[in-house]
Amino acid sequence: MGNYTHETVPTQFVEANGIRYAYRRFGQPGTIPLLFLGYFNSNMDGWDPDVTNRLAAGHEVILFDVAGVGASGGKTPPTVAEITKHCVAFCRALGLKQIHVVGFSLGGMIAQQLGLEHPQLVGRLILLGTGPRGGEDMTFAELSPEEQADPVAFLLAALFSPSEASQAAGREYAKRVESRKSDRDLPVSRDSAVAQLAAIREWGTIPAAGRYATLKSITPPTLIVHGNKDIVVTPINAFILAEHLPNAQLIMYPDANHAAYSQYAENFVENARLFLGG
Repeated sequence: MGNYTHETVPTQFVEANGIRYAYRRFGQPGTIPLLFLGYFNSNMDGWDPDVTNRLAAGHEVILFDVAGVGASGGKTPPTVAEITKHCVAFCRALGLKQIHVVGFSLGGMIAQQLGLEHPQLVGRLILLGTGPRGGEDMTFAELSPEEQADPVAFLLAALFSPSEASQAAGREYAKRVESRKSDRDLPVSRDSAVAQLAAIREWGTIPAAGRYATLKSITPPTLIVHGNKDIVVTPINAFILAEHLPNAQLIMYPDANHAAYSQYAENFVENARLFLGG
């Protein structure tokens, strides 16, 4: 495990409840694994290798496709709560007793649900570009035909701010996510994307009462990382998380959009290491 990198680690499979889950596992064995849960319409190849490889120098890293995503079997459920059940089944199939969770956007919503329902499993949470259940402006629209036609242009616009520095960081990120040349993950299917969008919209629906009441029950120590120019999950959501979670700290990066963790990879990894070290 210790000899592999993001670019070279083989894809493995494990079965639970009749569903075959795809995952990649590398980094330092004997540590509490970091389970990475990705953003909408992404697969294991969507993570920034500059971040995963740096973190793998001191931690075990597990990249994972939830049911119906990429190379994993089954169907993607249309709610975060149901998706979370698949994450728990996957962890049990691997015999994981404790994990730290790194959740980006939709993955951060799943991470919150894991922390709420399974505090004995989750040691620490790192929430990237995400928001609370019933947060502000979190019912997203479908991608337009133009956005679907040019995925790189869409990535640069949705994940990085318009500034020259941020766009340059985005172009470097786009190169890095293509650096794995063999055994790449399968694309996300249209059915899975539709289900994921439904899950995000359900999560973003404002409840009739107790809008943020459940956040006080998410007790694992939490690091919230956000960009101050995030147009996908507006920054107010990061402040709401920081205000209501009982054990949270917030990093807000300047001139950064949805992929702030990647734009500030070196700084983020250093802060993540300090946070994970307790």
